[in-house]
This record gives sequence, structure tokens and C-alpha cells, in this order.
Amino acid sequence: MVGDIMKVLDCRGLTCPKPVILTKKEVEGQDFDELQIIVDNKASKENVAKYLKSANVAFDVEEKDGLYYFYAKKDGDLKKVEEPIVCSISNAEIDTSLTYIISTDKMGLGDDKLGSMLMKSFIYSLTEISQKPGTIIFLNSGVFLTTEGSDVLDSLKKLEELGVEILSCGTCLDFYNLKEKLVVGTVTNMYTIVEKMNSTKTIKI
Repeated sequence: MVGDIMKVLDCRGLTCPKPVILTKKEVEGQDFDELQIIVDNKASKENVAKYLKSANVAFDVEEKDGLYYFYAKKDGDLKKVEEPIVCSISNAEIDTSLTYIISTDKMGLGDDKLGSMLMKSFIYSLTEISQKPGTIIFLNSGVFLTTEGSDVLDSLKKLEELGVEILSCGTCLDFYNLKEKLVVGTVTNMYTIVEKMNSTKTIKI
């Protein structure tokens, strides 16, 4: 079904919403006619399909060796999808217009032990609620939550699997000598952090 001239968008290794965003960019490009999209997780598969339907793009999808292959083709007039991309799977929705900033490994002021307990409960609660932020950025001592020894690694890994982008400040990791101990998410810089804060609704924890 795939011809030699069909363009391939390889999104392996990317979590939702990135495959959807890249697919949207290709579909709305001037030269879109046919496109193969490859994703490797169910959240991306479900949400790429949702976007293609909304954009009035004809497509087939097949699974092979744990990968999902989309074969998308322009078939009539395309519809421009204006609303923010919200990734969803089962009962989870990822709101890409919302960013959480976590700048400490404890929640609230007062007793440190209580603060750690509250932060653990907060991160776990994020895995349980239906609507989740598109991005969580960890700053200053917040990076202790994404590195070895953290009590919330399982919850953060679950959030990442569902499509939440987990970012840790590289300068902060360096300051605390934790860069080699990062367990979940990726390293980011202040430029990206400022971009996220300027382009999304931001909640500071």
C-alpha cells in the first residue's frame, strides 16, 4: 500500500501530543497528498486517528510488531482544526494548553515531612484525575522528584506513558549534581521553559 513516493513521518519514541502536532503540521502543509505516520504507543495512535478524522483526511491504520502504521491520503476538502490538541486515552485527557511548574520537592510551607507527603499525594492524584496537564516542568529542588531516590517516580512514569511531557531544568540538575541520575522525562533549558510559560496557561506549585 505504501509507494516509494509516499512521505513517511516517523514518530517512534515520541509521546502524545507530539505525533499529533507533527501530523497536523504535515497535513496543513501545501504539498500534502499522501502520508505514512508511524507511532509506537496507543495514546498517539488513538489521537492521531482522532485528528485525521477531524481534519477530514482519509486513512487506514494497521498494527505490526508493536507499531501502528497510518496511511493517510487527501480525499476532498481538508478541515483546519483550530482547537487546542487534547490527547486522550481511556479516561485520561491531556490538555496541551496547560503547564504545571513544580519548583520544590515539598508542597506548602511548614513541616518538611508533611510537605513531602503532600507532594507525593499531589503527584499521585494527577495520575487519577481525568484531565492532566500537557507539561510538568521541575525547577530548583523540584528536580529531586524526577531523579534517583524519588518517592514519586512510579507516578511520574505513568503520567509520561499517558502523554504528559515531563521536563527537568538542566541548570538545576547540574547545581545539585543530579544530571546523571535523571530517571523520568528529559532535560530542558530556560529558553524552552519561558516559551512554555508564554504559550500556555501556567500553574505554579
